[in-house]
Amino acid sequence: MRPTTETPRPPRPSAAAHAPLSATDRTRLRRGGHKQRTDRSELYALLDEGLFCHLGVIVDGAPRVLPTAYGRIDDTLYLHGSTGARSLRTDSEVCVTVTLVDGLVLARSAFHHSVNHRSAMIYGRPRVVAEEAERTAGLRALTEQISPGRWDAVRAPDRKEMAATRVLALSLAEASVKVRTGPPVDEEEDHALDVWAGVVPVRQVFGEPEPDPLLRSDIEVPRHVGARRSPV
Repeated sequence: MRPTTETPRPPRPSAAAHAPLSATDRTRLRRGGHKQRTDRSELYALLDEGLFCHLGVIVDGAPRVLPTAYGRIDDTLYLHGSTGARSLRTDSEVCVTVTLVDGLVLARSAFHHSVNHRSAMIYGRPRVVAEEAERTAGLRALTEQISPGRWDAVRAPDRKEMAATRVLALSLAEASVKVRTGPPVDEEEDHALDVWAGVVPVRQVFGEPEPDPLLRSDIEVPRHVGARRSPV
């Protein structure tokens, strides 16, 4: 019988894990400062739990935001794409965000509706990774972020595929983490309204793996895939 609990990702130790997050003009919260987190380990935990990020770049003078996969190794975030992608040819600064939604906050007034969430925002100038060992490590981190245990189970990229792939490394030196938790914060006079208020939890779940229609019938769901199903 296949297991129903998720296989934990291996720890990613870093000497900077407990160092404070940067406090720059771009990362300092000017409103709702109590939502800001300062421990770098909270940034790492958020990034390790996420699956997708949004990469903000400037292309031909216009902003462009791209949803994309990522991977983390210590204090570096790795991104990838086609060598032909204009959005990855940037030599300017970028902004990467990762958001995890934990609940819908329904207030008694429209004004005080909100979302419980954890979000990270990273600024910096990414570098193109040229060294082969680091390129491979970055692509491995990306693959493992999507499906832990997957890299060792599949065919590694060949020379042609590696040549067609651009890998970017973005330092996590300038980053912020914002967390919103708890119930709605209504005006005191609105507490008497005949309106339901509270939080609707939001959870990400993994379903039953669906095989590729071209998959041979004798290939079973591997442990590292089946283990990620969320318990019923």
